[in-house]
Amino acid sequence: MKIMLVEDDEALAHEIRQFLEKWGYQVVMAERFDDVVSEYKVHLPHLVLMDINLPFYDGFYWCSKIRTVSDIPVIYISSRNDDRDKIMAIAQGGDDYVEKPFHLDLLKAKTEAVLRRTYQYKVTGRQYVGQDLYFEEDTSSFVCRGIRLDLTKSERKIVMKLLEQKSRIVTREELMMELWSTDEFVSDGTLTTLICRLRNKLKSACGAEVIGTKKGQGYYIA
Repeated sequence: MKIMLVEDDEALAHEIRQFLEKWGYQVVMAERFDDVVSEYKVHLPHLVLMDINLPFYDGFYWCSKIRTVSDIPVIYISSRNDDRDKIMAIAQGGDDYVEKPFHLDLLKAKTEAVLRRTYQYKVTGRQYVGQDLYFEEDTSSFVCRGIRLDLTKSERKIVMKLLEQKSRIVTREELMMELWSTDEFVSDGTLTTLICRLRNKLKSACGAEVIGTKKGQGYYIA
């Protein structure tokens, strides 16, 4: 699991990183405190450890910005111990709060608990395509490393048909019939465009090919 650490105290950041890496986590440290969201999009971690007192903007601000693009879990680490700050932390989308100074074992325990709740318990209504990618049935959208990828109506139809026949080749004719059932006329060229656009969208979000092609036969999701 990858953790992004947003902490401007360099000594503390290295101490946390070394400790968590000993327990098998991959830890990346934010370097641009003026653009934390851009760094988040580059690293795509499974969890963010967010200090509150930061240069430029505070942790509350960056958590709210991350929440506009992802529902990834965020744990605040801060020397602030006022109840109002803790309330603000939760209100801005935080999942937990650790007061400085803290024992690293406590941080590890809270990290494990949040990751366990997020990635192991919430599996109902999900079809996993890869370790970090699943299709959420109730919202008809893909989620990759905490980032929700919204699909168009036609893209949802294609994905649901491919997942319904997972690991089996679905012909172009089957996909076109599925799309026609929505009262939308789809030509052979339109289907090609839809598949290409959907592939690019998934690859851009996840960095991997999700939809495979069997030349002359059709498409599949392994």
